[in-house]
Amino acid sequence: MCGIVGYVGPQVAAEVVVNGLRRLEYRGYDSAGVAVVDDGRISLAKKAGKILNLEKLLAEEPLPDCGLGIGHTRWATHGGPTDRNAHPHTSDDGRVALVHNGIIENFAVLRRELEEAGVCLRSQTDTEIVAQLLGRELAAEGVTLAQAMRAVCARLDGAFTLVAVDAQSPDRVVAARRNSPLVVGVGEGENFLASDVAAFIEHTREAIELGQDQIVEITADRVRVTDFQGGEASVRPFHVDWDLQAAEKGGYDWFMRKEIYEQPKAVADTLLGRHGADGQLKLDEIRISESELRAIDKIVIIACGTASYAGLVAKYAIEHWTRVPCEVELASEFRYRDPIVGPTTLVVAISQSGETADTLMAIRHAREQKAKVLAICNTNGSTIPRESDAVIYTHAGPEIGVASTKGFLTQLVACYLLGLYLAQVRGTRFGDEIGSLAAELDKMPAAISAVLADADQVQALAAEFVDAPSVLFLGRHVGYPVALEGALKLKELAYIHAEGFAAGELKHGPIALVEDQLPVFVVVPPQGRDLLHEKVVSNIMEIRARGARTIVLAEQGDTSVAPYADVMISLPKVSTLLQPILAIVPLQIFACELATRKGHDVDQPRNLAKSVTVE
Repeated sequence: MCGIVGYVGPQVAAEVVVNGLRRLEYRGYDSAGVAVVDDGRISLAKKAGKILNLEKLLAEEPLPDCGLGIGHTRWATHGGPTDRNAHPHTSDDGRVALVHNGIIENFAVLRRELEEAGVCLRSQTDTEIVAQLLGRELAAEGVTLAQAMRAVCARLDGAFTLVAVDAQSPDRVVAARRNSPLVVGVGEGENFLASDVAAFIEHTREAIELGQDQIVEITADRVRVTDFQGGEASVRPFHVDWDLQAAEKGGYDWFMRKEIYEQPKAVADTLLGRHGADGQLKLDEIRISESELRAIDKIVIIACGTASYAGLVAKYAIEHWTRVPCEVELASEFRYRDPIVGPTTLVVAISQSGETADTLMAIRHAREQKAKVLAICNTNGSTIPRESDAVIYTHAGPEIGVASTKGFLTQLVACYLLGLYLAQVRGTRFGDEIGSLAAELDKMPAAISAVLADADQVQALAAEFVDAPSVLFLGRHVGYPVALEGALKLKELAYIHAEGFAAGELKHGPIALVEDQLPVFVVVPPQGRDLLHEKVVSNIMEIRARGARTIVLAEQGDTSVAPYADVMISLPKVSTLLQPILAIVPLQIFACELATRKGHDVDQPRNLAKSVTVE
């Protein structure tokens, strides 16, 4: 997730902005830049790589000392992480500088319009398109930057935060927000804009939270907020009562907890722009032709750890929707067993970082066998997407906690999108079926939010079981990978014995582990899966008869399972194949809370690293 900073006041703007960007480094980025307005002109500096690279450039070529500036740390989406693609971007005449967070979905249409008008575009980004449009609006006599911003926002589709300065208005910064974070910092004789209060917490703890589709105009002594139509908008001031270190976590005690609560937005970002007005899915990053996809006769998913459990869920969905055989392999084992793959095999590599060594070696082996490789990844420009034939980026933003949360959910969503896209290309599902499932996916962020709203119940369970030496997790169908992931989270964070099992395997050995008061989480399929549902209820009865404490995750209104549950955790009603998106969330919360109560470092569990870059 990009970091944005804007400043107006008596301090040296470039210093304030760069220091603010440093406070936002935790968000992840691949380039950085700053622009200031002085003496009727815009001066800027930007550099790919770490902020240190930008600071070296500024030391060699200092910007003017002035009191107005904007800055940005970029997480690449449109165009690679290069100096040219780094923000800020300027209009053709150099009058406007702009930074941007989000994705402009209709940028291709707007870019074509500008090119046909003779505008010389200097980058591959969707951001420059907005800067050029602002410049063209301001060319009309008497138009202010705020007015130009409203006119441009009316033409944009997607999610965005836009922050701009005008060389001819050296006393103000104007910003717009739609589905992307932006807060105002209110100081004494100075004001700030930022993606997060961490950027300005050392200067002020008074802030204003902006609503959807609002435009804010700041000067040194004034903040004005309007809606996209120009009407005055109500604002919500608040006081920041945590310290700088906590502010970097958005007020949460752990990055992981913050990331759990970011999941509704992360899933929404993964889905953004994936289907058009005609109802057809659009996966623009897939560079494998439709004829090649129709020729695929086997799919092999390769991944490690949490990503492999996302792959197990994907197997159920992809086979159901496409009728193509799908295998799931641990990437670390794949190339050592002489796998049978070839030109009609699609190998799907799932990696949050795009640098996982085992997965990278596996895709290289697959490509040697002439298989097509598609990566599902969160990190633009990383090695695995670069070495693959196609990629679906999850756009989840940086995940700092070592134990993956929003990474897992967005990988699930990307897998669903892939399965539906293959069904669309191969004609194994009717368009209305695909449209219906895509519409249900679009409702997932709200459903996740509903699960998070009941977090208190799960946190109370963690308090109850803080001394439990072991916890079991059971599930069937797509609930089985959820059980595996729930157990992994507990092992990673709480350092206790935890196992996930396919519930049907209980009587084949694992039931021997069940003893009095053993906590057992059970993921119950929706009631539409009648046969599976009844069998899982029977499993719950079996373990309860042997003294287990049953914590049952079931859809709202499932009264048939309630008599056999010591604790019921209700999940919003969704299709069976999509239930993992919701069922995993309480298990993430439980693991995070239990580890916290045990006094462990939740963000950096012992012996673990975020990205495994050696085999």
